[in-house]
Amino acid sequence: MRFGVIGSGSWATALAKILTDNGHSINWWFRNANSIAHLRTRHHNPQYLPSVYFDTSLLTLSDVVQDVVAAADCLVMAVPSAYTAATLEALDKTALQGKKVLSAIKGILPEQNLLLNEYLFREFDFPASDYFTVMGPCHAEEVAAEKLSYLTFSGQDETFTRELASHFATEYLNTVINGDVYGVQYAAILKNIYALGAGIAHGLEYGDNFLSVLIANCADEMAGFLQKVGIRHIEVGVHTEREDPVDHKKSANYAASVYLGDLLVTCYSLYSRNRTFGNMIGKGYSVKTAQLELNMVAEGYNASKCMYLINKEVKAEMPIAGMIYRILWENVKAGPGFKQIEPYLV
Repeated sequence: MRFGVIGSGSWATALAKILTDNGHSINWWFRNANSIAHLRTRHHNPQYLPSVYFDTSLLTLSDVVQDVVAAADCLVMAVPSAYTAATLEALDKTALQGKKVLSAIKGILPEQNLLLNEYLFREFDFPASDYFTVMGPCHAEEVAAEKLSYLTFSGQDETFTRELASHFATEYLNTVINGDVYGVQYAAILKNIYALGAGIAHGLEYGDNFLSVLIANCADEMAGFLQKVGIRHIEVGVHTEREDPVDHKKSANYAASVYLGDLLVTCYSLYSRNRTFGNMIGKGYSVKTAQLELNMVAEGYNASKCMYLINKEVKAEMPIAGMIYRILWENVKAGPGFKQIEPYLV
C-alpha cells in the first residue's frame, strides 16, 4: 500500500515515523519548502519532533499536495482542522476517486462546521466506506520516544480497518479497531475542549480533588452528547456484543482507550497543547496572547465554538463545554465562569 501523509506538524511527523519504522516508503506533503530542504539534508523535521531521524530514502517530499495525493493509495490526513479545507482546495473533484482516507484530525472544520468525512462527501463525493480514522490516546512526543502507546482505528469496513491498523503496529505501538467512526471523532473533538477546561482550572489554582471531579463530569457530559447523536456502547462497563473471537476485545464504549483514555491524557499531560492553552487562559492571558505564546494550534479553541453551534440542534446538557465556549468566545472571565460550573459537578 502506498501511503501519502498530508501535514508536517508533530502528529504527522509521528505517523510518518511509525510508517517508515515499518519499512514503508511514503509521499509526504509539507507546506514549507524550507522544511523539505532541511529534512533532505539533516534527516529530521526542523520544527516538530526534531529528535526523530528519518531514512530519507523512504521519503518522497513535496509542497505540491496534488502530487502527494496522486502518488498514494491511502492518504493520512494530519493537518490542523482549521487548515484542512485550504489544503485540499487545490485538488480536482475527482482526485480522491479510488483512494482510502485515514483521518488523524482531532478536530472539526471550523468554517464549515463539519467532520472531515462530511466535508469530503460534500466536496469530493467521497464514500463513507473508504473513510477511516486513527485516534489516541497517543501523544506524538511519546511516539518519538518510542514509549508504549495505543492507537484506535475505526472504519465501516472491518477487514480493511484491521489491515490498515497492521501497517502501524510496532513494538512501541499497539492497535485497536472498532466501527465507531462518528463516535471517535466527536469524542476527540470534545476531549480537546475539556482539556482546555482542565488547563483553565489548573491556571485558576484549583487542586487535584476538583480536577478529578471536573474530568469525571466531562466524561459524563461527553457520553450524554454521544448518546444524543446516536452513538451506542458508551455506558461504563456495559458491552452488549460478544468479544472478538480473534483478539478477544470487548465491544467499544466511551470508557475504552479512545474515549475516556484520550480524555484523561489530554486533560492531565504536560504534552497537551490544549491543556497548556487553557492554563494560560486561567492565569489571565487573553486568547490572542495565549495563541501567540503557544505557537501551535490548540484544536479545542475552534472546536468549542463548533460544538456550541452543533449542540443548539442536538440539545444535550453540556454546561461545562458551554462555559468553556463562553470564556473563550464571549469574554466571560475564567474565575467567575468556573464558579458557575461548580454547582453542576456531582
